Amino acid sequence: MTTVRLPLFPLNSVLFPGLVLPLNVFEERYRAMMRALLKTPEDEPRRFAVVAIRDGHEVAPSEPGLPDPTAVPERGPAAGFGPDPVRSLHGVGCIADAATVRERPDGTFEVLATGTTRVRVKSVDAGGPFLTAELEPLEEEVGDGAGALAEGVLRAFRQYQKRLAGARERSLSTGADLPDEPSVVSYLVAAAMMLDTPTKQRLLQAPDTASRLRDELKLLRAETAIIRNLPSLPASELTRGPTSLN
Repeated sequence: MTTVRLPLFPLNSVLFPGLVLPLNVFEERYRAMMRALLKTPEDEPRRFAVVAIRDGHEVAPSEPGLPDPTAVPERGPAAGFGPDPVRSLHGVGCIADAATVRERPDGTFEVLATGTTRVRVKSVDAGGPFLTAELEPLEEEVGDGAGALAEGVLRAFRQYQKRLAGARERSLSTGADLPDEPSVVSYLVAAAMMLDTPTKQRLLQAPDTASRLRDELKLLRAETAIIRNLPSLPASELTRGPTSLN
């Protein structure tokens, strides 16, 4: 299968196709990445790949560390990811298309990107000012029974939303109608649920849409049952994560 080489942006979160990703870019390695993206011709997409961190730090230490206050902070494109970055990152990520890349007067960047295509990480190169990766696009197979599963997931997700709103003692914002296309449903629900990164990663790399929806149905039922027995939950946006500080 054809591969593509793109800049690599590791995060402590999972990006799904169709979901929006706001970034506040201040580290030099990622500022260099954004400067490179700004050189992309206007008629071409400004693409980079987002992968979730398995073992490492989203922001490299910039001050002497503990317990040794004299320790020299890590520098370079692979800082925080060890001698072999590919071992510190999950193997499946998502291509992001940057619709907005705005440089601030202080040299940092405000970026708004959207997930497009799942990819498998084949190799990582730390030889330049920022990480790049050889990526293999992953086709989204539908799988058996995806339509019926999507309907069940949507019903369970609405119950999950209601329970979550009740646990927070706040009104439920219905917003726009939820989609009914199975793959879109599967990605939206995966992004919207309050799950840890390993679980979201498992959903991202599901072998097909039906498998992802089946997993989500189990998770929704389990999470709804837990919420039913909790008096309250910490405040958190249901469909939007925090802006990454990279």
